Amino acid sequence: MEYVELNTGTKMPILGFGVYQIPKEQTKECVLNAIKVGYRLIDTAQSYFNESEVGEAIAECNVPREELFITTKVWIDHYGYDKCRASIMKSLEKLKTDYLDLVLLHQPFGDYYEAYRALEDLYHEGKIKAIGVSNFYPDRLTDICLFGRKVIPAVNQVEVNPMNQQTEAQKNMQKYGVQMEAWAPFGEGKNGMFTNDTLQKIGEKYHKSVAQVILRWLIERKIVVVCKSTHLERMEENFNVFDFSLSKEDMDEIAKLDIKDSLFFNHQDPSIVEWFDKLIEERKKEE
Repeated sequence: MEYVELNTGTKMPILGFGVYQIPKEQTKECVLNAIKVGYRLIDTAQSYFNESEVGEAIAECNVPREELFITTKVWIDHYGYDKCRASIMKSLEKLKTDYLDLVLLHQPFGDYYEAYRALEDLYHEGKIKAIGVSNFYPDRLTDICLFGRKVIPAVNQVEVNPMNQQTEAQKNMQKYGVQMEAWAPFGEGKNGMFTNDTLQKIGEKYHKSVAQVILRWLIERKIVVVCKSTHLERMEENFNVFDFSLSKEDMDEIAKLDIKDSLFFNHQDPSIVEWFDKLIEERKKEE
């Protein structure tokens, strides 16, 4: 495993296992399998509704807590100082741990200033080892770095994949000492990701799959990446990316694939903001 050092001095694994869209009834087994494979970064969120199952796996995995790096994210409906703080205490209980390695604000909407202040206080109290944000575009990230904080975010988790490479966003993060972390590294297969000629040819050269090429490409860029699977063999394949390196020519070829646009949605689109408002109401029913 390779690690990055956050602006807090905390070491974070560069490759992690995510549990987004894994059903509750499969989550515990998947996390236990991932830990057996070698993953130490486990990424969940309040809005995934499987923190308790992740917690069960943490409690039963027989790996010392200090060797694990556990991330969760605060959902928009829990923003505001008091609500955010209370939600994190609940997450700690569900995850069966006394502290969290990283807590992120999941979306750049609502009262994120006060929510971030709650993260700062819990960081100073030792309940959280590092704090950050998710899906914050360069303008929002710069805003919170300059005007909304006492503690600079350690991480910003955003969509990064060969079709949406986020090079300018990464430069902005580096300017403020914020670590980029990638979600949807495979773009859920959109735009023919797994059948792309460039990625397939590079994979053939190293006897690696397209997924392994993408993960190695992100690691070469010093981007922390989380990927998920419910299949043990795929977990093992995704983890097996530390025995090869991409050449500069490979990196240059992959750079040409960038369409500089999300494969999912644009957080700056008013209709998407409205969609998130509806999503908040829908997810209230699941809590």
